[in-house]
Amino acid sequence: MAKTETKKVQIKLVGSLIGASPAQRKVVAALGLRKMNQVVEHAPSATIMGMVNKVSHLVKVVE
Repeated sequence: MAKTETKKVQIKLVGSLIGASPAQRKVVAALGLRKMNQVVEHAPSATIMGMVNKVSHLVKVVE
């Protein structure tokens, strides 16, 4: 039996949260990012991609 692997996207925090609005800070925290250059993996759902679009200037998506 072959395992079905779900696709994951890697999201990396590349911009500083200094000067970011409180709403942007909450979105970054909800993505699981705390430190610069930290990378997290999420399934590419509509919710996650919408969050990435909100803070697109702070994060980088690697597939």
